Amino acid sequence: MAVKKSPKAPAKKTSAIQEKYTKTAILSTISENTGLTKKEVSAVLDELSVLIERHIKKRGVGEFTLPGLLKIKTVKRPARPARKNVPNPFKPGEFMDIPKKPASTKVRVLPLKKLKEFAL
Repeated sequence: MAVKKSPKAPAKKTSAIQEKYTKTAILSTISENTGLTKKEVSAVLDELSVLIERHIKKRGVGEFTLPGLLKIKTVKRPARPARKNVPNPFKPGEFMDIPKKPASTKVRVLPLKKLKEFAL
């Protein structure tokens, strides 16, 4: 008895896009390819942005992952004290003062494996 393996569905061939899409072009393309209306696609994208905002807000979890594509996370930078008489790297022999910087929160977007493979 031989077990017959079903062949995998062939990968969908995609061609490269030569020009940058606007928001309207993105909505139109997604609506054509999925059969949804532009309003429905727009509502999904708006809700996605609200969901991301709620994740990375001040008292939020600080991290959002779009599975397989990217990870958005917040990184807290500590305050830096002022420094006086630091050698100027651009003008040797001169000294400069560096002002203090307050603590801040930065947003980092990290590509995941699938997104990195798209660029190959």
